Amino acid sequence: GILPPKENPKDENEEMVLHLQKEAEVKPYERMNLKELEEAEEDFDEADREAIEKYRQQRFQEWKCLQRRQKYSELREICGEQYVKEVTNAPKDVWVIIHLYRSSIPMCSLINKHLSLLARKFPEAKFLKAAVDSCIQNYHDSCLPTLLVYKTAEIKGRFIGVTQCGGIYLKVEELEWKLAEVGAIETDLEENPKKGIMNMMTLPVQNIPACEANDTKSSDAMKPHIT
Repeated sequence: GILPPKENPKDENEEMVLHLQKEAEVKPYERMNLKELEEAEEDFDEADREAIEKYRQQRFQEWKCLQRRQKYSELREICGEQYVKEVTNAPKDVWVIIHLYRSSIPMCSLINKHLSLLARKFPEAKFLKAAVDSCIQNYHDSCLPTLLVYKTAEIKGRFIGVTQCGGIYLKVEELEWKLAEVGAIETDLEENPKKGIMNMMTLPVQNIPACEANDTKSSDAMKPHIT
């Protein structure tokens, strides 16, 4: 009998290349936005529909993440009445850093300047400032600046007064390190830029000065509980 002609290896190679190209093809739905996906859904078969659903979820998560990152990228001013809404009731997965300040205190101005820079660098964290007199009546100058770090409506860190906040020559990197140690941000700094400074976060709560005045006029709901 006559043997069938051998397949040309060149043809085999071409077939393989075509197969690989087909495998690597971008599915039409991967180029679509969420609205286009919805409109074109009936044009796809069951396997595609499952893949589309998975892809849609992925795109939605990416969009949510992007929204959050764009949402917090500046140091925003709030007043005492907004404290519960903006701080206590912030989304559970968001770190909130709030600075209670008084314009007459030079170090408060320095901290606000640093926080503005850090807010841009770490847009996923919520950086806020509030004039202390709008939150707590008769709050002592000696307790300013006051930096409070919240997550899930709980205070995770507090820096009260000039010394705890890092001193009048505080650099932005030193403040970044402090906030990273509490867990509020993920720094790329490899070591504390100001070695030897006592980390006040390790002190037991009773050693932190009580700064709230007894005759405060704010209601308990509005007042940040510092001690």
